[in-house]
Amino acid sequence: MSPFLLLTIVLAYFALLIGITYLTSKDDSNKVFFRANRNSPWYVVAFGMIGASLSGVTFISVPGWVSSTQFSYMQLVIGYFLGYLVIAFVLLPLYYRMNLTSIYGYLHQRFGPKSHKTGAFFFLLSRMLIASFRLFLVASVLQYFILDAWHIPFVATVIISVLFIWLYTFRGGIKTIVWTDTLQTFFMLAAVVFAVLILMDLLPYDFMEFINSDDFKKYSKTVFSEDVNDRKYWLKGLLGGMFIAIAMTGLDQDNMQKNLTCKNLRDAQKNVISLGLVLIPVNLIFLFLGALLFTYAQEYDVAIPVVDGKVKTDLLFPEIALNQGLGVGFGIVFILGLIAAAYSSADSALTSLTTSFSIDFMDIDSKIKGEKKKIRKRIHLAFSGLLVLIIIAFKYLLHDNIISSLLQVSSYTYGPLLGLFSFGLLTKHKVKDNWVWLIAIASVALSFVLNSYAASWFNGYTFGYEILIINGFLTFTGLYLIRQKEGHSKI
Repeated sequence: MSPFLLLTIVLAYFALLIGITYLTSKDDSNKVFFRANRNSPWYVVAFGMIGASLSGVTFISVPGWVSSTQFSYMQLVIGYFLGYLVIAFVLLPLYYRMNLTSIYGYLHQRFGPKSHKTGAFFFLLSRMLIASFRLFLVASVLQYFILDAWHIPFVATVIISVLFIWLYTFRGGIKTIVWTDTLQTFFMLAAVVFAVLILMDLLPYDFMEFINSDDFKKYSKTVFSEDVNDRKYWLKGLLGGMFIAIAMTGLDQDNMQKNLTCKNLRDAQKNVISLGLVLIPVNLIFLFLGALLFTYAQEYDVAIPVVDGKVKTDLLFPEIALNQGLGVGFGIVFILGLIAAAYSSADSALTSLTTSFSIDFMDIDSKIKGEKKKIRKRIHLAFSGLLVLIIIAFKYLLHDNIISSLLQVSSYTYGPLLGLFSFGLLTKHKVKDNWVWLIAIASVALSFVLNSYAASWFNGYTFGYEILIINGFLTFTGLYLIRQKEGHSKI
């Protein structure tokens, strides 16, 4: 498929997003940027969050993961739904009752300013890394399949990608994101369904024949219950998924900021529960697509792309969509789905990073009225530049499948948030606020050591994503050790 045609599609897509920005950002006040005047329809937020929750990582990396992990990812997805129930009935009522803009304001009122900044710092670190992972993936695809043909360097690809995001988010913020995410979710889901239909038509099976075939059974094992030491063991996936959802959604300013734009708590709860239910069949479709891709590659001798000497299963989907002569329509739909999936999460990440830093570190509400908007815009621009630098660094650091790397990093960086909020909600103790940041760092370090040496220390046992739970528990224990025995919190 012509690189010029692909680039034209990308530019047309961003022109559409900027058009939406024009309609939604006539009022570019901080109140609109941070909270969208709390006037977003819950069903619009819910639909848009499908794309933001899945992202370009799911769009490409989940299908590419099927060859090594089969359908074990569904164990995490079921766990996600259990986590969403906790978010809906425990965390959202707290956030609405306290009328929070940044959810880390809870830590300030519960423990003190150092705890507040510790929680916000770990969010900023987590979200910066996750947004960079996701943008790195889409930038790599654009580079490999489009821009290499014109000898445009990867650095320029990254700068242009982030520049586009900055252009359509710097005015309207979360109000713009709620509506652009809806459009992007539609393109992403349409692309994956279209891809499934096209591949089914090209393979020598109808749907039921494929489900019953040996080719499908090679990839479709879902529940792994044989070996508790296995990273894919079902209970690890279920509990890991549950706590990943609680931490990466319920304790994450990015995702909660959208929920807090709903008119009231009841609407926000409907949004979260419906999102959790919809993600189950949607992720199943992505895994089914992965089985189709690997079956097609075997049937037609399609080589998995190799980049810098490394086999990249993440690139199998774009390789088949763009380089195997399956038609211009397939290529167009794929590119639209990819950029929609990638940017639906990256744009809201940039907005939430700006929100958290403005409120949690700059205390923007205390600034002079005429300076507030200027401060927000400077912070927004600074985070855009930081994203560029981290994405470029990833080109030289990442060696694993992207979603595997993403979830591993999240298990470390979200652990302190899980411990802090759990301790605040489940106990009445205050803590020695000045020590909290040390406890958080120590918990991450201990978790990393445990994960690295688990096999030799625990008779072959390897941690899956339940290392997040261990990390949170270590933080919880550390907070208990530095508790103040006199006095209790009123929250």
